[in-house]
Amino acid sequence: MQLRTSSFKSRVLGVVAEIPKGETRTYKQVAALAGSPNAYRAVGNIMSKNNNPKVPCHRVVKSDGTAGGYSGRGGRAGKVNILKKEGAI
Repeated sequence: MQLRTSSFKSRVLGVVAEIPKGETRTYKQVAALAGSPNAYRAVGNIMSKNNNPKVPCHRVVKSDGTAGGYSGRGGRAGKVNILKKEGAI
């Protein structure tokens, strides 16, 4: 998936776009896969501003496996519901 944006942001969105339904990745894993393993907070910031429905930001979770924040419909509870429906939790 090609997205026009800053280099790191583009890599993050590309990594997240490839997370299969029913699976999750942590913010730290996404940062590492995008080439900047210590930039997990930046990943969270990018996810909080994502408005592209092709990028399933709900599949990115905290390192302890909990949902973490979600700016989409329903907030954190909505994120948990989506992950349950997808079989990720």
